[in-house]
Amino acid sequence: MTTIARPVTATVAPSRTRNITLWTLQIVLGLFFIIASAAPKFVGQHDAVEVYAEIGWGQWFRYVTGVVELAGGLGLLIPRLSGSAAAGLSITVVCAAATQAFLLGAPSMAIFPLVLCVVFVWIAWNRRDSIAALRATLTR
Repeated sequence: MTTIARPVTATVAPSRTRNITLWTLQIVLGLFFIIASAAPKFVGQHDAVEVYAEIGWGQWFRYVTGVVELAGGLGLLIPRLSGSAAAGLSITVVCAAATQAFLLGAPSMAIFPLVLCVVFVWIAWNRRDSIAALRATLTR
């Protein structure tokens, strides 16, 4: 008698330790993006204004970037949005790294955003169930 193996399609929840690690990272990075990254762009901190002037796309882009960072930071703190927020922030930090390397002429400054990208991809992968649930909700 031959047994046919069937693939298991059930999702596996992260272990307790991994879940605690994920939430710790999500909270720390969420607060970082809200307080240390988005807020200075909104209040017109001198350094932020100078950097966006050097980029050359106008100050409107500073506000757009601030909105994206604020939304991503808040999304990391909301369980249903955490996976999608991490995926979106991974794209955002890749763009930040490219800006540092090519527009601002500081390729060594691109390392930190690229490290953040790896962390965000890891979070998004581990929160992929939340991405699937959000997609299912939006397509109903």
